[in-house]
Amino acid sequence: MIYGREKREELEGLTVAPYALQSATSRGRVYPEQEATTRTAFERDRDRIIHTTAFRRLEYKTQVFVFYEGDHYRTRLTHTLEVAQLGRSLARGLGGNELLAEAICLAHDLGHPPFGHAGEHILNELMHNHGGFNHNTQSYRVVTELEQRYPDFRGLNLTYETREGMIKHETDYDSSDASDYEPQKRASLEAQIANLADEMAYNAHDLDDGLRAGLFAPYDLEELAIWRELKEHVGWSAYPRFTPILRHEIIRELIGWSVANVLSNTEAALDEFGIDSPQKVQTHGSNIVSYSADFGLKIKALKKFLFERMYRHYRLVRMQEKAERFISAMFNAYLKEPEMLPTAVQERLQDTVLHRAITDYIAGMTDRYALDEWQKLFDPYRRV
Repeated sequence: MIYGREKREELEGLTVAPYALQSATSRGRVYPEQEATTRTAFERDRDRIIHTTAFRRLEYKTQVFVFYEGDHYRTRLTHTLEVAQLGRSLARGLGGNELLAEAICLAHDLGHPPFGHAGEHILNELMHNHGGFNHNTQSYRVVTELEQRYPDFRGLNLTYETREGMIKHETDYDSSDASDYEPQKRASLEAQIANLADEMAYNAHDLDDGLRAGLFAPYDLEELAIWRELKEHVGWSAYPRFTPILRHEIIRELIGWSVANVLSNTEAALDEFGIDSPQKVQTHGSNIVSYSADFGLKIKALKKFLFERMYRHYRLVRMQEKAERFISAMFNAYLKEPEMLPTAVQERLQDTVLHRAITDYIAGMTDRYALDEWQKLFDPYRRV
C-alpha cells in the first residue's frame, strides 16, 4: 500500500492533538498549485526549504565563531539542524504537527547574514533610513521573493501556516512585522515550539562551544543554579577533572531538562486553560509553550552569563568589529558605484531600490564569500 497525501493527511488527523494545525485544512498558498500526490502540504514546505540555495549557504555562516576558528564549532547550518531536531521532539511530545514545526525551524535563519549578529547589527545600522534589517524578516523575504526556482512565481510559495510561523518567530533577538498575518493573534503552537527550540539549541550549544574554546572555565559557571544542579546530577565531584565526556554529558542533560520542563509546563497550561483548538492557542493571553517560572529564571541567568562572558568576550568582540568594518566598507563601495555589483544584482534594480538590493546581496553571502569579495574590492593584488 502506498501512503500518499490523502492517507498521510488522514493519519495526521488521527495522531495530532485538537489544538494542532493540520495540513488538510491549510489556508493554502499565495499562488494556487496542485498539491503533491505523495506529500502533505507541510512536508512539501519542508522539502522546498531544504532544497534552497539559502539553506545550503548556512553551512558557511557564523553562529558564534567564524568558520576559520575551527571545524567543530557550530555553524548556522548545524544550529538550524539542532533546532529542527528539538522542534520535532517538542511537537511529537505535545501532539503538535511535527512536520509544520520542522518546516518553521528549518526556515527560521535562512535570512541570517554572514558573521552572525555582528552582520545583522551593521546591516541594520546601514539601513536605518531605508527600512532597517532584521534577519527574521529577511528569512521571510528569502522564501517569498529572493529564492527564484519556479517559472510562475517568486519565492517558494509556502503555505500560510509556515509563512505565519516564520514571521511570528520571536526570541530575545527576533521580532518582525506580522501585519499581514492577523497580528492580534499569537503564533501557532508549532511556531511557539520553534521559538523555544531555537532558544534551547543556542543556550546548549553556545555553552558547549564556549567551554570548548576556553572563553570561560567550568568554575566560572558556579554562580549559576542550573550549572550546580547539572554538575551534581552527573556526579562531577567524583571525577578528578572536567573532561570532554563530562562536558557532553552536562550539555545533554541541559537539553533533556529543558525539553522535559517545556513539555510538562505546556501540558499543564493546555489543561488549565482548556486549550482544545488552534484558535484558542493563538488567542490566549500569553504563549502556551513555555518553561515553568522557576526553570525559566535559571535559563534567563544562563543567557545573561553567556552574553556577558561569551558574546562580549574580547576575542568575539574583535571578530565582530572586524566583520562590521568590512561589511560596512563593501556596502558603501557598492552604494557609491552600483556597477561593481554582479550583473544579476544589477538586474534586480529594475524593481528593487539600491539600498535593499545591496543588503539582499550581502545578507546572502557566506562568511568566506564575504571575505573573498572584500579582497576583490580592496586588495590591489587580488584578481577581481
